[in-house]
Amino acid sequence: MTTSKSPINVAIWAYAIAKKSLPAYSHEKSPHKYTQHQLFALLILKQFFQEDYRGLVGIIADFSDIRKVLELEIVPHYTTLQKASKRLLSSKKIQKLLQTTIKAAQHIELLKEQSSLSALDSTGMEAGHTSRYFVKRRQRGEENMYQTTTYRRFPKLALNCDCRTHIITGLLVGKGPSPDVVHFKKLLRQAHNNLPIQTITADAGYDSESNHIFARDALKIHSIINPKTGCPTKKLPSGKYRREMVEHFDKDKYGQRWQSETVMSMLKRNLSESIFSKNYWSQRREMALKVLSHNIMIVW
Repeated sequence: MTTSKSPINVAIWAYAIAKKSLPAYSHEKSPHKYTQHQLFALLILKQFFQEDYRGLVGIIADFSDIRKVLELEIVPHYTTLQKASKRLLSSKKIQKLLQTTIKAAQHIELLKEQSSLSALDSTGMEAGHTSRYFVKRRQRGEENMYQTTTYRRFPKLALNCDCRTHIITGLLVGKGPSPDVVHFKKLLRQAHNNLPIQTITADAGYDSESNHIFARDALKIHSIINPKTGCPTKKLPSGKYRREMVEHFDKDKYGQRWQSETVMSMLKRNLSESIFSKNYWSQRREMALKVLSHNIMIVW
């Protein structure tokens, strides 16, 4: 799916999405200097230009056309945008904005009323700073000798996308490394609530009988998950649905799972794989903002 490379188009659509999702002001007694719609559009442009807050303010000061479409008379200070991101990108507001991008895609007849085939996947993002912690533990069999182990943590994004349009319909953000299988139910329920799903595909990282049962029996979604392969054995899985995956695996539909890899590639190529925020909650907001920017760049 083609994404917009025009900052004007992105600004117009981000502004329109915000107007459908958010009130103009967070409180009746707020300064009313900038609307939440203007600030959200600027945050989307921050991702589009792959800039920090200071860099974005410099760009907006030079782009009179962007100021015109956003009805900006004064360019906000970079700290105003930083504080706005905390208010505008709470979990509930992110879901509301994501749902509005999906409805916008349906309004222009890009998306249908339901997704015939969707795919789940996750990826690690590159933190723009060193993020390590150390664990000190006693060596086995030694009383006074210790070894230090270094673990590397990274921002992790899990998402569900519609295979035909590459629109993202669900997202979870957190820290990695972490097992994918535990996020399947929460992410699938969220995506299904945003856009009903007929068939879901996922790689072996999401394979478990309970995940199949949840998808098929609880949500009535046909699940196609690549069964885990361990040591060579002729013994079939004991679970009903995992056994079905081995005996009657739909390779044609599962072959479209790579569309989720395409979405990950689009995110990283168009909006950068680097996360410049330093603390955990800021990193979560930045990853969510990338997802919203991705959808807006398609919907234009």
